[in-house]
Order: sequence, then structure tokens, then C-alpha cells
Amino acid sequence: MRQYTNHTFDEIEIGASDTVTRTLTATEVEALSLVTGDVETFHLDLAPGAVADVASAPGAAAIALIAGILNRRLPGPGSAIVGTRFTYGGRLRTGDSVTASVTARTKDQQAQRIEFECRAVNGNGDVLVDGFATVTAPGQRIAYSDIATPEVVLRRNDGFARLLKRCEPLPPVACAVVHPCDRDSLAGAIEATRRGLIVPILVGPEAKIRATAQAAGIDLAGYRIVSAPHSHAAALEAVAMARAGDVEALMKGSLHTDELMEAMVPTTTGLRTERRISHVFVMDVPAYPRMLMITDAAVNIAPDLAAKADICRNAIDLARILGIEQPKVAILSAVETVNPNIESTLHAAALCKMADRGQIAGGVLDGPLAFDNAISMEAAKAKQIVSPVAGCADILLVPDLESGNMIAKQLTYLAGADSAGIVLGARVPIVLTSRADNVRTRIASAAVMKLVAHDRRERLLPRG
Repeated sequence: MRQYTNHTFDEIEIGASDTVTRTLTATEVEALSLVTGDVETFHLDLAPGAVADVASAPGAAAIALIAGILNRRLPGPGSAIVGTRFTYGGRLRTGDSVTASVTARTKDQQAQRIEFECRAVNGNGDVLVDGFATVTAPGQRIAYSDIATPEVVLRRNDGFARLLKRCEPLPPVACAVVHPCDRDSLAGAIEATRRGLIVPILVGPEAKIRATAQAAGIDLAGYRIVSAPHSHAAALEAVAMARAGDVEALMKGSLHTDELMEAMVPTTTGLRTERRISHVFVMDVPAYPRMLMITDAAVNIAPDLAAKADICRNAIDLARILGIEQPKVAILSAVETVNPNIESTLHAAALCKMADRGQIAGGVLDGPLAFDNAISMEAAKAKQIVSPVAGCADILLVPDLESGNMIAKQLTYLAGADSAGIVLGARVPIVLTSRADNVRTRIASAAVMKLVAHDRRERLLPRG
């Protein structure tokens, strides 16, 4: 994670320039076409190599890229585009590259404005946009980082933005970051610190952590490092710190999940409570109008009925912490009727009866429900399912780890969902991210963890 600064009016000289090249994705073509109102089927042919019409996506894509340079790089944050004069041409296909450049041509000292010559071409050198943009340049330096943003997706809600907003007034949480020995795990922890989510204690081989930081351009001055010779020792040390009350949360780094779980589960030295430990994916799915939780897709492989009851309780508690007053729990199976030959349907029926008798409280349960009936009101109506949960579930309680993991990853890679991962039922919340997770996912997970840790702190504080 490298730190950058913008360029002030006085610093920018005539002739200063910057260039960016970006590959146009199918999602971006769709978004740009919707923004321009040009939604003809021909223009929205999103197959690789499909031609995007000159009147919509090419010009809009080029302008967006030019605006990105001006707003993000030259002059950068603090600037404002106040006028443009552009001509358009060329064609684009999804998967084509777009190269945009800006060059400072004139400066207006009194107005603190700079006129930039702007140009964008496709991969063949055909001009897409040519002209000028007038920009009010910033008068002071602003520092910012190169944390990568994910591909733009069309969203009905932005649940993670609301979670981060809820975190703002709360003080950061002391968190042991276990074996942060790759770029993403270390950068995620540092970015979570910058956003006021955690006060990190980096636990692992100090030389390796510092080498990772140096390679990634991360300054570790002021950060506490607790040295441990290897990943297994780092997990044991972090768990011991949590048991002693030195930290209120754990964040998994670049070690394997099994190593951290092995340190957590022993009764005498780990972090177990009377509640079963379980994992919840909190997912922001573009096509779904609310946050969606999936459990358990990472810890319990083939949970029995008692384990599922605790998995359900943990998820309901989390949903309430995140602001869902009475979460709706869909207990998933392959079918929506009880079948003695399908164990998950029997578990669903038993869990619903346990809720009726007050053994599982705080949510509304229904099941068995197939996945489509749980999240689609139309599917539920087509099958004549009358249920307060069908079509509007907040929590999907899956039959086993395999099915849950597949659902979560399909939503991520096919539906463009963002996800946060949290382990519950232990003495402290644990951010259990995948080594493939990007920094944005780690930030979202840290936000969820912070809210859980503060809820736990409030419950443990003496009253009166």
C-alpha cells in the first residue's frame, strides 16, 4: 500500500501530464449504457468482443477515465472539473483497452484554474475523445493511498458503507493480527487502522513482517510487533493475548485457517465458550435488496442438529448487532418439504419447532426452503409457499460447509458480491478472511468485527 499526495495549483507546471490505460469490462459497459440511457439490446451485447456503440460506452468510458486522472492523480483529490470541450469518435469492444492522457496547457492564476488537453484512444490508436477540460486545482496537499477498488457493480444497496458509517463514532478495537506476512493481510490491517477500526498488534516473525512491509511500501513506524518464530506460534500467542484480555479481537493473516482454529478450540487454553464456534459470511449482493448472511461455510463441516441450533443463534445475534431487529432465517435444503430421506429437511423442521418453543430466540425461522424460495418472492409464489421468510431472507442457514462455501463463492464470483467474514461463539470475534481476499473484503470484515466487539464490551460492562 503506497502513499501518494495530490498536486497543488502552484506545483503544476505547463506541460505536466499523466496517462492511464484500462481494460473495459462487460460490467462497465452495462453501467455506462444505463447512465447514458442507451439501453438498446445491440449496445448491451456484453459477450467478449461485442461492439459497444460509439454514442454510448466508448465516449462515456473515455470521459470516465479522463475524469479519474484529473480527480485522482493530476491534480488529484481536492480538484473540481468545471468545464469541458470534447469531440468523440472511434469504437470499443468489451475487453479492449482504453488509454487516456491529460496535459496541462494553460493556468489562470486568479481563478486557480488549469486547462488540460485531454485525449483517449482505443487499443488500435483510434481517437475516442479529444478536447479540453478546465479544472479548479487544489491549494493544499492531500495524502491518499493506492488501495485498489474492485470492479464497479450495479447495486441496489450498499450495506458495507452503512456498516462503516456506524463504526465511525466508536473507538478502535485492540486486535491481534496473526501472521500478517503477505501484502494483502498486512495492508488490510494497516488500512483498517487508518479507518479507525482497529489498534493492531502484529503477531508473527518480525523479520518476515518487516520484509513484507518494505516490499509493499508500508511504514510500520509506531506499530507494535509481537515476535513469534512461525505461524503456529503466532496463533498460540494471539489466542493467549485474547484470553488475557490484552486484545478484543483476532484477525487472521497469511496462515492457514486450520492453524488458527487449532489454537482456538482447546478448552483450557483456547477461546471456546458454551456456544458452538461458527462462521458467518456477511454479503452485499448487487441483485439483492438487503445484506445477506450465509452460515456456516467455513468452520463446521457437517453440523448436527445441536450444532446448527448454535450456528443459528450466533447468526441471529450478529444480525441484531448489525441493525436487523428481527432477522429472517431461511433453513436451506434441496427441497421445501420435509423428506425423511433428506436429513437437512428434518433438521430444518426441528429448528423451526425449537424456535416455536423459545429454544432459539430473536429471529423468525422457516424451513426447509430451497435457495430460490429463500431469496426470490416470485419463486416462492410460483410454488405457493406462504412464509414470512420466503423471498426475503436475511440469513441462509446451509446444510453443511460444502454447500455454504459454494453458495458464498458463487455469489462473489458470478454475482459480484462483496463479503465480510467473521467467526462467532468464541470469547472474542475473529476475522477469518481467505488468503485470496482483497483489502476491501478485509476492511468490511474488520468493520463487522468492531461492531461485534463493542457489543460484547457493552454486555460485559457493569451496569449502574
